Amino acid sequence: MKRGTRPKGKVKILWSPQFAYAIGLIASDGCLSPNGRHIVFVSEDTEQLINFMRALNITVAQRKNSNRVQFSDVLFYRFLLTTGLMPNKSKILAQLNIPTEYFFDFLRGSFDGDGSFYSYWDPRWKSSFMFYTTFVSASKAHILWIQEQIFKRLKIRGHITKDGRGITYQLKYAKADSLKLLGRMYYPGAQYWLSRKRLKIERALGRVGLSL
Repeated sequence: MKRGTRPKGKVKILWSPQFAYAIGLIASDGCLSPNGRHIVFVSEDTEQLINFMRALNITVAQRKNSNRVQFSDVLFYRFLLTTGLMPNKSKILAQLNIPTEYFFDFLRGSFDGDGSFYSYWDPRWKSSFMFYTTFVSASKAHILWIQEQIFKRLKIRGHITKDGRGITYQLKYAKADSLKLLGRMYYPGAQYWLSRKRLKIERALGRVGLSL
C-alpha cells in the first residue's frame, strides 16, 4: 500500500437484516485469518456460499467446485474484531455485539451454519410428534450467550447438552418453544436462508398441520 493511502473495503459496513445474517454465517462456519486481512467462509452447500456473498453484496471469484469464499478486506476484518469475532474462535468465542433489532437475522445465519432441525414420532406416546431446533458450538461461553439472548427476547430457556464425543455443546428447543423461535427466525419478509433446512422444517411441521 502506498504511503498516505487508506485501505478500501469490499464490504459496506452497515447493519441490516442481510448483513446480520452474514455475520451469523461467519460466527458459525467462517474464520478470520491470522494475517489480519482475510475472511474465509466454508460450506459444502453452494447455495450457502451464494447467500453469503449476496448478503454482503460482494462478488468473489471462486475455483470450480470450491467449497469456500475467501477475500481480503482490512476494514471489514477490523470491524468483525469489534463484534467479538477473532481468529481461531471455535472454542473461545463468547458474546457478540449484535444490534437487538437484527438478532434473529443473525441467529438464522448461525442456524444455517451450525444448527439443525430434527423430528420423530415418539413411540412412548400415541400420536406424539416431537421436533427440536438445535444450535451447536464448540464454545460453551458462546452457546450460553445464545441461550441468554433468546431467553431475553422470547422467555424460553431450552436445554444444553454435549455431543457423544464431548466436543460440542448443543442448545435445544422442543416443540412449543421451537415454534416460537422458528417464527421469529423466519419472520415474514426475512431474506436469505438455506433452502434445504427451511424445507425440512416446513415438511415436518406440515405433518401435524403446523406451519412457519
